[in-house]
Amino acid sequence: MKRHNIKLAEKDKKHLQDLLSRGNLPVRVQKRALGLLELDRGKTYHAVCDTLSKSYSTVYSWGKKYKEGGLNFLNDKPRSGRPIEVDGELKAKVTALACSTPPKGYGKWSLRLLADKIVALDFVDDISHTEVGRILKKMNCSLTEKDNGV
Repeated sequence: MKRHNIKLAEKDKKHLQDLLSRGNLPVRVQKRALGLLELDRGKTYHAVCDTLSKSYSTVYSWGKKYKEGGLNFLNDKPRSGRPIEVDGELKAKVTALACSTPPKGYGKWSLRLLADKIVALDFVDDISHTEVGRILKKMNCSLTEKDNGV
């Protein structure tokens, strides 16, 4: 079987050993560090896969990333995530609207009616009735109670 050895620099090897000796380390970082140290000791990718219960492609990518950029890959890069669309100002407007008197012909606000009115008033371009319900729930505002918090 062909061995794809990784040769760690002494500085990197010491850094990995120091990381592992700390004890308080995320599991992902710990497995990546252990995998690199095992590859440096001359183990094959398949042996490291069996030891750490990771797939071959994962261990291979660790070696490739180390060769390309050093130990920078140990910690995950920040993830962008979904941007926050509902800010405090919108929450306040939704709550104030829910606490106001409903339009003529309606006995009380419904979530769909609130969502339509919020869009009509140009608070936001688009909002679902479920999002309106989440906002009201977090703001502790109930549409069914007589005293809804105002």
